[in-house]
Amino acid sequence: MTIRRFVAAAIQLQSTENIETNVATTVAQIRRAAQAGAHLVAVPENFAFLRVEKTTAQPRIELGDPIVQSLQSLADELNIHLVLGSLPEPSDDPNKVYNTSVLIGPDGSILSTYRKLHLFDIDIPNTVTLKESDNVVRGNDPCLVNTELGNIGLTICYDLRFPELYRELTVNGAHIILCPAAFTLQTGKDHWLPLLRARAIENQVYIIAPGQFGHHGGVRHSYGKSVIIDPWGIPLGIAADGIGFTLAEIDRDHLERIRTGLPCGSHRHDRFWP
Repeated sequence: MTIRRFVAAAIQLQSTENIETNVATTVAQIRRAAQAGAHLVAVPENFAFLRVEKTTAQPRIELGDPIVQSLQSLADELNIHLVLGSLPEPSDDPNKVYNTSVLIGPDGSILSTYRKLHLFDIDIPNTVTLKESDNVVRGNDPCLVNTELGNIGLTICYDLRFPELYRELTVNGAHIILCPAAFTLQTGKDHWLPLLRARAIENQVYIIAPGQFGHHGGVRHSYGKSVIIDPWGIPLGIAADGIGFTLAEIDRDHLERIRTGLPCGSHRHDRFWP
């Protein structure tokens, strides 16, 4: 069965290094979003643990961890598709993890996982310095999942700056692309919404981008502005500052009208996409 119209929610959090508190807040917001009518609920990158201090030990959360199992049970209870923006999945390197997104179906089963391809290693003098690769191993494969809600592509945060990933997902059939994030305040204020709108416009897809917000401790500040954008590039809902969520309707007929009226997907030059 294909569901052509439904409500989605992008949840906004203010996670810290306190896993128990983060998970409790995440569960509360998922419940609120489902009660408001959402059938697809997405939470941000690093929802369960957001590093503040470099000296903090790296947690490792297996896909079979009780945290994941409890959220699988919640998706089943609420009958929703649930996107766990990302969690620190163990890798073969004892000192590093994968930054992994998990898509859970309405029966509580894990439909797919995606390991972040592009790692956020930047050093902007007097602004922000972060090196994700100190703690994270990058993934190798894009992820597109066929669901009753449509074909859902998974990306994470810094992936947003690499349009070739979004184009590959779209060429392979994506209707919706997720971008859970912990976008820094310094870069987010200038780049977050323009980049998300560009990815939606150029690929004619819905973008659902749940983000972290505010001061997490130390020097970590996230931009927020969790948003759902339609295939014309119009923000349908933007979360207010603070912990909460935004809702918007996803409409496959609307997407197909846009692609039919402006069929740029069929106009790509075969030099670039044979």
